[in-house]
Amino acid sequence: MSPTFSACVVIPVYNHAHLVGPALRHLRAQGIACILVNDGGDDAASDQLKALSVETASELIEQYPNGGKGSAVLLGMHHAYNLGYSHAVQIDADGQHCVEDVAVFIARAQTQPEAVVAGIPQYDASVPKHRLYSRYITHFWVWVETLSLDIKDSMCGFRVYPLAPVIALARDVKIGERMDFDTEILVRLYWRGLDVISVPTKVIYPEQGVSNFRIWGDNIAISWMHTKLVAGMLLRSPVLLARKLRKVLS
Repeated sequence: MSPTFSACVVIPVYNHAHLVGPALRHLRAQGIACILVNDGGDDAASDQLKALSVETASELIEQYPNGGKGSAVLLGMHHAYNLGYSHAVQIDADGQHCVEDVAVFIARAQTQPEAVVAGIPQYDASVPKHRLYSRYITHFWVWVETLSLDIKDSMCGFRVYPLAPVIALARDVKIGERMDFDTEILVRLYWRGLDVISVPTKVIYPEQGVSNFRIWGDNIAISWMHTKLVAGMLLRSPVLLARKLRKVLS
């Protein structure tokens, strides 16, 4: 365990200001520090988040105009790093993720602080079937891009990042700022030698949930992301294959 380990939660918020309260209150009741990132929400959302930040003694930062989920998460992680945290937990604001598992994820990260702890969704009947099955397209391409099966799920937005390598990566490479973010940052961190620890976690689709997925814009961005990552894999294939061989022999 790292003697300097300290973690906070980063929650990007756009159209979910009315949904984030229960998760935030639960986390603060557990003594877990939280950073809310208002990603260009309207006046009503901004007012709600300001009230919540005061009520729960949580950090609130804002960016205008809306920059996308990835942009908001990176902004929150930079803020966490500047505050002195070594790790950041990323969760969604709409109630999909099981906040009771945040402590579990943090405890797992403490045992291997150089790694990323990534959630493997355990869905209930609320998951739309087209979303469930379409995930396997991205799973396949990630396995190609890493030449491994080490990343079990690259799309779940519930994970713990070690902040120093994330800040270094963001300084060197422009990472997707919207729905392409979760997959791209995980693959690129893996390329840089970070292990990915997969932890099962319950994920639901709340009836009152709000999706910010843009059918055309985000699908195009994700397709372009995979094109870049496959090209990057080809350049890195000797290193990735050597890493795989070392794991087999160890």
